[in-house]
Amino acid sequence: MEIRQWAERILSATTLQEKLLDPESLTDHQPGPPLLFQLPIRPIGMEFKRHSRKERLPSFHELGDQDKRATCLHRFAGHELLAVEIMAQALLAFPDAPSHFRRGLANTLREEQGHVSLYIQRLENMGVRFGDLPLYRHFWTHVPYLTSPIRYVSVMSLTFEMANLDFAPLYKRAFENAGDLESAQLMQQILDDEIGHVAFGWNWLKRLKEPSQSEWEAWTQSLPAKITPNRAVGFHFHEQHRLKAGISSEWLLQLSHHV
Repeated sequence: MEIRQWAERILSATTLQEKLLDPESLTDHQPGPPLLFQLPIRPIGMEFKRHSRKERLPSFHELGDQDKRATCLHRFAGHELLAVEIMAQALLAFPDAPSHFRRGLANTLREEQGHVSLYIQRLENMGVRFGDLPLYRHFWTHVPYLTSPIRYVSVMSLTFEMANLDFAPLYKRAFENAGDLESAQLMQQILDDEIGHVAFGWNWLKRLKEPSQSEWEAWTQSLPAKITPNRAVGFHFHEQHRLKAGISSEWLLQLSHHV
């Protein structure tokens, strides 16, 4: 299947099965002209809801309650589905991007689909169906700013996915403390994969930036005004996970000033 056709099917899907379509093989012979979706089509029951303060994530001290843990996992599954859709959008928006960039992005999308499936399976084991709780547009509010591959990796890979290098281990420990080892193992899987996704973004930031720019300048100058560097950091800064992704010590020192 052509990458373009695959990405269009994901963004136009009216079933979850189609959103998670994973072809045996992908080709990229006909990337076509740029194509932009204002919003993805969603299956019935998975439409975006307006977020309110009442629908906050449970506090860590509440996670001894299975329903509270399920609420967290459902929100995380929603984030992963958003990532699937935004990566499909990027494949359609940047047909002229280097072929290795598009291939790497397609592989990352596939891993995100796998994350959605893992979360859904865990939720079902906990008696919760994906879509039973609200789903929000979150990352989609930033899509109008993702106007180039370097802006894409700066916002998605090196900001939102990088922050998960802090949040995933935090929730892993919280689930372990609650005795929920299955959910803790799931968060470890997410962390391991996110390190690779951050590495993808870092490698392409270095390749796409202007030669006169430092990596820090290239990143910060590619972020929208409403997204500051501290969005790439969670409650606790895990430097070792970023080093594992190949991030330079110099860049991390600058980022640490925003913790």
